[in-house]
Amino acid sequence: MFKQFGGKLTPELIKRYEQSPNWYDGCFQNLEETSMDIGITEMPGLIYKMFFSKGKSIPKSNLPLETFDKTAFLAPDDSLKYIWYGHGVYLIRLAGKTILIDPMLGPDSAPIAPTTTRRFSENTLDIIQDFPEIDLLLLTHDHYDHLDYASMKKLFPKIKNYYVALGSGRHLESWGIPASKITEFDWWDTHTFEGIELTFTPSRHFSGRGLRDRAKSLWGGWVLKTESVSVYHTGDGGYGAHFKEIGAKLGPFDFGFVECGQYNKRWHSIHMFPEEAVTAAQDAGIKRATPYHWGGFKLAFHPWKEPAERFLKAATLQQLNFTLPRLGQLMHLDQAAQTEKWWETFE
Repeated sequence: MFKQFGGKLTPELIKRYEQSPNWYDGCFQNLEETSMDIGITEMPGLIYKMFFSKGKSIPKSNLPLETFDKTAFLAPDDSLKYIWYGHGVYLIRLAGKTILIDPMLGPDSAPIAPTTTRRFSENTLDIIQDFPEIDLLLLTHDHYDHLDYASMKKLFPKIKNYYVALGSGRHLESWGIPASKITEFDWWDTHTFEGIELTFTPSRHFSGRGLRDRAKSLWGGWVLKTESVSVYHTGDGGYGAHFKEIGAKLGPFDFGFVECGQYNKRWHSIHMFPEEAVTAAQDAGIKRATPYHWGGFKLAFHPWKEPAERFLKAATLQQLNFTLPRLGQLMHLDQAAQTEKWWETFE
């Protein structure tokens, strides 16, 4: 249980974080005012509803994942290949390198809660044994639904390098990863890895794994660029002016992974509605987008299919090119978009 919390804050770490221009008043801050409209008296009812109210927010049967084809995944390709495993997990092949984003393949997104938040798919941890060596792990932030100790225990022998949000490295170090393998990023920091230029970009969200470390590590998205491909992963977060700024500084983008799911009007500032996700993609200059943060867990009250359905409708109306891959499906940037409504075959 205690391993799940990750690394502890120390005065030395706080002193280092204080050097960031995004740290003030004792924690990291968003670029825009950001809060959640939830009163203390409402919390028990919301927690009960989250854990015990089912309805259409959870599929009636497990969602299957396509079988991983390592040979096809590793086959030479100058473009982008990727696989989505539900919620925020992406396995990417770019410039001959294997990259894993937000490695949460565990069965429970609330491992320290009194009850479980069950994954929509079964035995996802078993997929890890089939993964190839991972050249680089990217982490957008330290929430349990994006950084999972059960997954990391299986992944550690495969991962060669870690690029993570500033402050998140302490968790990996507490789990035994040498500091020499970890590079922390503040917003707009850029490093080149084996021919891939990576920039950590702002998002409108928060962080924390316990009661005392809220906003004590940073959160954000990632831009990946090669000579031929430009990709933007928004990271979790609400809609804001940062999308246009990212597009102006680093865009346009051939492809984008756009956060879209687990939204509610009470926490609207930290998770986008699907229509906003489409607008964000257009603000940033994404040529083809795919929505993530759905298809994995119930962390809000909307029907589990709704993020995809609303995103598809809004993208069609706003003339944004999109693709909606199946879970585990190997996708290529230069292939035709996946527009089949595969989720409709499940209740």
